[in-house]
Amino acid sequence: MTITDRLIAPNATRSEATLCYSAAVAGGATAGLLAGHAGGSALVIAVVALVGFDLFGGAVVNATASAKRWFHRPGRDARHHLAFVAIHAQPFLLALVVPGFGWWTAAAIYGLVLAAAVVVTAVPHDLRTPVAFAATVFGTAITTAVLAVPTFLLWFGPVLLIKLLLAHLLPEPGTADDHLSMTPRPAG
Repeated sequence: MTITDRLIAPNATRSEATLCYSAAVAGGATAGLLAGHAGGSALVIAVVALVGFDLFGGAVVNATASAKRWFHRPGRDARHHLAFVAIHAQPFLLALVVPGFGWWTAAAIYGLVLAAAVVVTAVPHDLRTPVAFAATVFGTAITTAVLAVPTFLLWFGPVLLIKLLLAHLLPEPGTADDHLSMTPRPAG
């Protein structure tokens, strides 16, 4: 298994890999530059750049056809998708290193994303997309306007929501996970 198989998906195309790696590098550089411009220490800049690399790149990765086929292949269910969401503990890493990004903010963002993922995976398949979009737009409002987040990290909550709710949880039409969305629901 190659590094691209692990970071993107098995059988990712060259175009997908180029796009994903480019987004990851640009995201890491953007996040690091924002942290540096805000006066962050070398540790803050490095951690924020690493988180930016993962989230910006991951949002693009999870939206590729190859990753959709991989994450929504036969045998994958809500438990697998929720475990993937749950391992994204970057809010706590930021709380550990970034002054002004508190533990309450980290817990609120983590809990918001995880709760939204539970709801998205629990609704009927034909409602997953609009529910994921609703959770993302309301989550974006909360993470940017309600929670105490340093200005240079205002991108963090929205990009995490996009990566996990819109890009990861929503199956590509025609994948194994999508077949249920085509099944008519009984009237009632």
